[in-house]
Amino acid sequence: MTEKSVNPTAIHKHRTALNHGLEYWPSLVDGAPPALGDFRWTDELILAGWHMASTGQMPTNGLNYRTGRSGGGFDRLDFKFPPENQRLPANAPVDLSMPLNRRHDGLPELVANLPWYGGGMSYGSVSEQVMVSRARAAREWGTFTSTGEGGYPPGLIPYQDVIITQVATGMFGVREETIQFAPIVEFKYAQGAKPGLGGHLLGDKSTSDVAKLRESVPWVSLFSPFPFHSVYSVEDHKKHVDWIKTVNPRALISVKVSTPHDVDMVAVGSYYAGAHIIHLDGSYGGTGAAPEIAKKNIAMPIEFAIPRVHKYLVSEGVRDQVTLIASGGVRTADDIAKAIALGADGCAIGTGDLIALGCTRCSNCERGRGCPFGLTTTDPELQLLVEPDWGAQRISNFYNALGLRVSEILRGLGLRSVAELRGRKDLLVYVGGK
Repeated sequence: MTEKSVNPTAIHKHRTALNHGLEYWPSLVDGAPPALGDFRWTDELILAGWHMASTGQMPTNGLNYRTGRSGGGFDRLDFKFPPENQRLPANAPVDLSMPLNRRHDGLPELVANLPWYGGGMSYGSVSEQVMVSRARAAREWGTFTSTGEGGYPPGLIPYQDVIITQVATGMFGVREETIQFAPIVEFKYAQGAKPGLGGHLLGDKSTSDVAKLRESVPWVSLFSPFPFHSVYSVEDHKKHVDWIKTVNPRALISVKVSTPHDVDMVAVGSYYAGAHIIHLDGSYGGTGAAPEIAKKNIAMPIEFAIPRVHKYLVSEGVRDQVTLIASGGVRTADDIAKAIALGADGCAIGTGDLIALGCTRCSNCERGRGCPFGLTTTDPELQLLVEPDWGAQRISNFYNALGLRVSEILRGLGLRSVAELRGRKDLLVYVGGK
């Protein structure tokens, strides 16, 4: 990480804003401040996230921390809680752990202590400081975080036991040594926010450090093609899996796909190719650099894809031999629990981590100096706004609050583990809308 001076007053103001939440935004009395949020990530969800990252607790001041105002998706689902006498006591222990190797094939029996892990956000799309903050929080909680497709920055090496290494279509920064570090290797075949379009890092963000890691030319835009041009069948896909198993025989294999109409067949094909984790990435994920027209019009919404894949894996008799991860519009603890009730085993979180660090959803992520909070930037000065000890503490607090809320939901449903919630669509109710 590049060391460079940055205005201490700017850092103080930035952190004061996050730590004080509502007190820092008095205009919320009459409405949200301009540019704070959107219909999915509302002003209240963002402020609730800041509160959670500051305190480790859910808000008690009336902020809505459960749903947005999107008019669809998880915002149209709620839980059918049973009568009080069928619920668990408030202090009853619940199991939030998520096994990641259900094949029991002699490879490590990895378990995430939480029903989520950090989704891929690559070096170049976010700063190395952000990546290190996420890795430290993941280690503290006994879960994992993904590098994304931009390679493996040196700051992550001390945390390699919790780092998922991603191999994507651009093959940026893919090295045998970093694959050998990894407990989990993730193939990214498509991204739910922009399926069929591949990835795109503008030259403004491809600094000398980013280009060096990606083995490219500085200040030149980088494109990840769609798809892997060596993979057009399940048989080709299996060759990819076999390649990783040869380089690192101990690594679990995760396969990240978008949500086309035949995503159920894609998922079962990945299982038979040898995947341990099938990661469904629906629309509405990605940073502000993802084009809105793609988010809203291409991929299947994740709440439709999850039950479809879950049902198909059950019909094939392999559901209990694979871990199903959902992402793409998963914002809150309630969203996580709803995704599990629809059939997932857990979720991957990306934007939520950025919210904890101060993201306001201003959607300037594609510009080198566009992020005023030092998150989705490669500028050597701006990225120093995120000091990894501070960042890790905020994400860790955020995870604590999410865990408290998921546990509260489970107790309210009379369940003692997230495993008991999986596929329980009968515990969900559709609330309003057409």
